[in-house]
This record gives sequence, C-alpha cells and structure tokens, in this order.
Amino acid sequence: MIDRLQKRLALARAEPGDGRDLARYRWWQVPGRALFHLDPGGSGPPVHYTVDVRHWGNQAAGTVQAQLFRDGRQQAVSKLPAAFAVEGGVIEVAMSAVGMKRCHYVPHHGAARQLRPDPRSAEGLRARFEDRHPVASRWVGVASVMTLTAGVGLLVLQVIDPLSNVPPVEEHFGHIEAPFTLPLWLNTASAVLAATASTERALRLRYRWWIDAIGN
Repeated sequence: MIDRLQKRLALARAEPGDGRDLARYRWWQVPGRALFHLDPGGSGPPVHYTVDVRHWGNQAAGTVQAQLFRDGRQQAVSKLPAAFAVEGGVIEVAMSAVGMKRCHYVPHHGAARQLRPDPRSAEGLRARFEDRHPVASRWVGVASVMTLTAGVGLLVLQVIDPLSNVPPVEEHFGHIEAPFTLPLWLNTASAVLAATASTERALRLRYRWWIDAIGN
C-alpha cells in the first residue's frame, strides 16, 4: 500500500519537459552524470527512452532531478525519487547519497528490469568490466559486501558504549563497555573504505539500507 502511494506521488511530481535535445555525454561528466537507456518494445512503433540524472543536482533548486528523453527530446522532468509513465509501464528512478540505487522499467504485466547504462557512464564502465572479467567482478562485489558488513560491526561496537549510558537502557541492561576503541586513523580508513564499497555497489544499482547506509 505504501509503495503504491509513493509511486502515485512520484508520478504526480513529474512535470512536462521543454523538448530540448539530449546533451552529449562528455568524458569529464563520468563522476557526476548517470545515463540509462530503454527500448520498451511492444506492438507500437519503436521508441527509445533515456533517463539522465546529474548526481550533484540542480544547484539553484537544491534538488537532484531526473530527466526523461523520448527519442532524444526531453519529455518529462522530476525530482528524485521519480516515476515516469511510458508505454506499457513505469520507469522508476532513485538514488542514495553515493549514487544510483534504482533505474528500472516496471511493466504493467511482468517483472521489472534495469535500464541499460550508457557505455560512457561510470555505471556503463562498471558493467563492461563485469562482462569482460566476470570472475574478478564477482570478487570485487564480495569484497564490497564484506567491507560494509565489517563497517556495520565496527559502528555497533562504537555506539554500544555511549548508548548503554542512557538511563533507561542502563537500567534494563546495565552498562556495556566496548571491547576496544579504534584509533582515529583506523576510523578514518574504515569510513573511506565503506564509502568506496557503497559507491562500487551503487555503480551496479545494488542497495540495501541496512548495509549500504553505512557508506552514505
């Protein structure tokens, strides 16, 4: 029920585009621009959709927007999370603090599928690495999960001591002392590794709040 309500609100947020042409993808935009493509198919005439997201957002409005292009012309614009009605379904777009977490076509009938990342984008470069080196890509993914899992464990150990000093908690569970305290340099290194791991997962549009939020 909540998901359906959120989707309706996202669909209502979408505003008509001004028909501008899709801007060329430049090499220096790799860190901050995501570009995804969709050919929905169906019985009608062929149509090509492109979703353009600038990670650093609209500086004037203070929001991150997704732009939907139909055959190279801007059809709609919406702040994230966004939902665009297209032939046969809806395109859903969302991002976290470190990158994209969803850019999927959800048909009215059938399973959702991820849009195809532009080969020049960071997401496209990561997808190419996976295609060319599947074993290495799998190990990189495993390393990202292990890094974030370790980060969650370290975070729990660091907050358990001050949390146990809260009177209601201490009354019920007593004081719990952390087994060790991390030095500043190790805390900093852990934060950098967690952010890197979350970014790597975002390039594959992998996101789970309980693990990826540690790197945000």
